[in-house]
Amino acid sequence: MDPVRRLVEERPDMFALAQASPGKLFQVNEFIWCSPGVSNVYLIRTAAGDIQLNAGMGVEAPTHKAELAPIRSGPLPYLILTQGHVDHVGGVSQLRAPETQVIAQRNNPACQEDDRRIAGRRSRQSAMWFPRQTRALEEQSERPSAVVQDTPTPDITFDDRYDFELGGLKVELLSVPGGETIDSLAVHLPQHRIVFSGNMFGPLFPHFPNLYTIRGDKYRFVDPYLWSLRRVRALEPKMLVTGHFEPIVGKELIGACLDRLDAAVDYVHRATLDGLNAGKDIFALMRDVQLPDELYVGQGYGKVSWCVRTMLEQYMGWFRADVTSELYPTRPSEIWGELVEMAGIEAVVARGRKKLEAGDPEKALLFAETALAADPAHAPSLRLSLDAHRAILERSDRKNFWELGWLRAQIARLEQATA
Repeated sequence: MDPVRRLVEERPDMFALAQASPGKLFQVNEFIWCSPGVSNVYLIRTAAGDIQLNAGMGVEAPTHKAELAPIRSGPLPYLILTQGHVDHVGGVSQLRAPETQVIAQRNNPACQEDDRRIAGRRSRQSAMWFPRQTRALEEQSERPSAVVQDTPTPDITFDDRYDFELGGLKVELLSVPGGETIDSLAVHLPQHRIVFSGNMFGPLFPHFPNLYTIRGDKYRFVDPYLWSLRRVRALEPKMLVTGHFEPIVGKELIGACLDRLDAAVDYVHRATLDGLNAGKDIFALMRDVQLPDELYVGQGYGKVSWCVRTMLEQYMGWFRADVTSELYPTRPSEIWGELVEMAGIEAVVARGRKKLEAGDPEKALLFAETALAADPAHAPSLRLSLDAHRAILERSDRKNFWELGWLRAQIARLEQATA
């Protein structure tokens, strides 16, 4: 079997992700330990003290602290943040020691500030995928004493590279801005050929990058992703320690995965540009651009069709030049109700049912959404929407975390509305 496909199938998916809990600590090698959580926390022991990577959510920090305490070997001179998202920085204040210096890439404060700016909207939008974490952040804003969710200021920042040595262990910090954030960094231990990649490849490896996450975030760009991937590949690591789950071991396997990711992302990028320049519209490109079998990578987090749309909008912006109404703040859905009144809501639902019976649940869903614009409580329209969502779920491979989370949430809402 293709080793890349085998690795995708063998490794846990996003539904295995869990908040930090006691008894989950595991040893990576003779001097590295991992305390798993929403994002893993790692401890590297040296002859002169310890180095910690990331701090988890604030609500997880007491667990991480208790898990790591028995294997601590001395002072904690360094705490490294591989990116500025809340699940990496939230526990800093509870896990750092008086002697600890927090190190991050120069853009870390800007990344945290981006999160702060959209916290309200993102919290509401993220709840269906991360209910416990979202509630913890809401408690922080409602009752600051309930959860200590830190927004730390790094003591040391760097632009492209930062090297140091502790207890004979050489550590290289490398900027990899093509990850989930512009402040993403990789930690290289050159004496051991070990790379901690954080979430620069996303939480699942080897999966197609999530250039846009539907929970809400800034776009991520293809060229920096490929540049960052190639920077890590040039190190030829023998162990790749990712931000989630267990490390990947073996130079050949890691190299094969990085080569495949490079080729797959480059293929989709080129195909999207070719279609764009040939005059194809965004929806045609989302349908037509697919990975050939020999470029298989997982799509449990990033999804090719969504990334195609993201790439196109990154190059061309939100104006598709299809119709004039795109330029103005009146949504097309604002006239759906009037159109339904003209056609009759029963006729609209009946046409949607025919689409569903013909095996086209996406068009059936459009008819349901149009009918519900006229009457949000119309029982046949709600049932059509429910059945269309269920059909789309059945058609999916049930592997993409974001798609599955959204569909399940909508199905639950519609089941309650039609009960």
